[in-house]
Amino acid sequence: MTNAATETQSAPRTSRDWDMAAIAPFVALALLLILGYFANPNFVSVANLLNVITRSAFIAIIALGATYVISSGGLDLSVGSMVAFVASLMILFMNSGVIADPVLMLICAAMLALLLGAACGLVNGLITTVGRIEPFIATLGTMGIYRGLTTWLSQGGAITLQDRELQQIYRPVYFGSVAGIPVPIIMIFVTAAIAAFVLYRTRYGRHVVAVGSNEDVARYSGISVNRVRTIAYVIQGLCVAVAVLLYVPRLGSTSATTGILWELQAITAVVVGGTALRGGVGRIWGTVCGAFILEIVGNIMLLSNFVSEYLIGAIQGAIIIIAMLVQRSLMRRT
Repeated sequence: MTNAATETQSAPRTSRDWDMAAIAPFVALALLLILGYFANPNFVSVANLLNVITRSAFIAIIALGATYVISSGGLDLSVGSMVAFVASLMILFMNSGVIADPVLMLICAAMLALLLGAACGLVNGLITTVGRIEPFIATLGTMGIYRGLTTWLSQGGAITLQDRELQQIYRPVYFGSVAGIPVPIIMIFVTAAIAAFVLYRTRYGRHVVAVGSNEDVARYSGISVNRVRTIAYVIQGLCVAVAVLLYVPRLGSTSATTGILWELQAITAVVVGGTALRGGVGRIWGTVCGAFILEIVGNIMLLSNFVSEYLIGAIQGAIIIIAMLVQRSLMRRT
């Protein structure tokens, strides 16, 4: 009787807090759209909004992988450097000319990028789990490794896709559209749908949340904590590779400066989206919303004269601090 009464009293409060954290990013997005309209009516034009969402594709897709890592109680600071490294090797492979058929070359290059991304994620995961090194330190180290390797590959310059035919065939992957919807936007929602299904509807997804909530309880329940976390890092690497597949046709070039501070933006998108930085809670669609918010904030700053566009980085840093304060206040109410 006492247990039933306790559950009846505590359940509504937990449900309300969960809903607040889940709805907050979408409320913030709606308020930003209104603010953008008053800052500049052109902001809400279809062309501008499609352009804003398209530009957010890289961070949104990378942040989906970060949602898994953070939900499992980890952290990955190497994603920006990983983008530069994987993109460099992909372009070098396409420049090698080992495959004469350009379409087959693109397919093989895409597969190579996915394998490299998964391998980089696996390295991060094994260093963290098997090596028992704190995620912050482990991925800080691999961040330097991937960035250094990219600098070495490019000899301090840029690596550019040289085959004009390949460029023309590959270009629609970023600049093309399907039924008027840009391909990057389609990729965001397809990737998010897959990520949401795995996290919310599969055993592995439940294990991710369990490990992030309480590692000891998860281990006593028979869950392989190291395996779950390692796979989360592999998923992060795959998401980085998907972002690379969109990034390369946009510029056709990469350098040691590619992806700088993308890890900050990805983590910010995850936290703004309602995923707890301490782990145990993952919100896929909130992460997508968080990525949109970051890009919209930057777009509003560009279209208005309220704040200098050079302060975008400072604003994004402030956003993640505010988001963490909001999360902490919600935790105290539980």
